[in-house]
Amino acid sequence: MADITTQVTSSVSALMREFDIITHNLANVSTAGYKRQCTAFSKALDAQTGGFNDEGPDCVEMTAEFDFSQGGDIYTGRSLDIALKGKGFLVVETPNGPLYTRHGVLQTNHNGQLVDSGGNLIAGQAGPITIPASIPLSEVHISVDGQISAQGAAIGKLNLVDFGDDENKLVPTGANRFQMPDENVDPAPAANLQVKQGYQESSNVRLVDELVGMIRVQRLYEANMKFIAANREAGSSLMDVAMG
Repeated sequence: MADITTQVTSSVSALMREFDIITHNLANVSTAGYKRQCTAFSKALDAQTGGFNDEGPDCVEMTAEFDFSQGGDIYTGRSLDIALKGKGFLVVETPNGPLYTRHGVLQTNHNGQLVDSGGNLIAGQAGPITIPASIPLSEVHISVDGQISAQGAAIGKLNLVDFGDDENKLVPTGANRFQMPDENVDPAPAANLQVKQGYQESSNVRLVDELVGMIRVQRLYEANMKFIAANREAGSSLMDVAMG
């Protein structure tokens, strides 16, 4: 019975983790470029008879990964807003090394350098991209291949990269950015990525799907907790009988 209770308790912990993932997704339903994290744990558990049988739940592995599918386009008209279309990322330079994002809400710092919302430099192919103070931001043009220009003069080109089949190795670092922990994996220039100026890529969170997942997790959580309580009560009754 102890093994059954341990197994159910493990399922409860996994369900709590999945609930946290779902609530995080819901909190970012309006975050530009956000990629939802997903897990099939509750679906797999729910596919069993009531999530468990008379001998406890079967072993179901808790795995979570990011869904990097394309989000929709949101028009803003802002010259430093960009939506990425296709596979790939912007490169963000940080003191801890390069990070990668699709959060294309850009701005400039006090030196005129292109930065993300956290003040980190956005990498250009030839280094940081600096927009001269004499050029109004409304006159900055960003082409589909990431070339930045203004008043007929080239300013720089965004460093757009892609990890191909290694994309699933990326890990989140917060603020809608990712890191590649595998030192043997280097990004390649993004071959099929386009930049759309004046737009933001919407979050790929599907509100209805997340709410359905939340209800399923809550139901399985309650069922597993009842299972634990019932087994503890049965064990207590057996002990009372044994003690006479």
